[in-house]
Amino acid sequence: MTIRPATDADVPAIADLIRGLARYEKLEGEVTMTAELLTKNLFGPRRYAETLLAEDEEKQIGFALFFHNFSTFLGLPGIYLEDLFVVPEHRGRGVGRALLKELARIAVDRGCGRLEWAVLDWNRDAIGFYERLGAR
Repeated sequence: MTIRPATDADVPAIADLIRGLARYEKLEGEVTMTAELLTKNLFGPRRYAETLLAEDEEKQIGFALFFHNFSTFLGLPGIYLEDLFVVPEHRGRGVGRALLKELARIAVDRGCGRLEWAVLDWNRDAIGFYERLGAR
């Protein structure tokens, strides 16, 4: 398995993973994202977010989509993890942990004061995953 930054050529895979996340969260009807919007907003002149992809034998099996924020109290940038998703058949194999580890490395390299995210209160599997990693 490898973790790498996504490129504009990965937009179809990112879109598929987003749809997979929406299915998992039972929110498919709320997805209005298109490949064109992803290309414009992830890889256009103003890049609003970044994506890491997890691959196994060149198949995309998970992603982490994140963006910078800023803490006025710290006076430092931070990273907000918007989405972390691993396709069901690859869960429990360290994919999510590897994505978070790479994101933490990026946060440290960029001098960020914190790495934050939120979890849906009904998503006990995700809450347990983050708690096992020591998240608060």
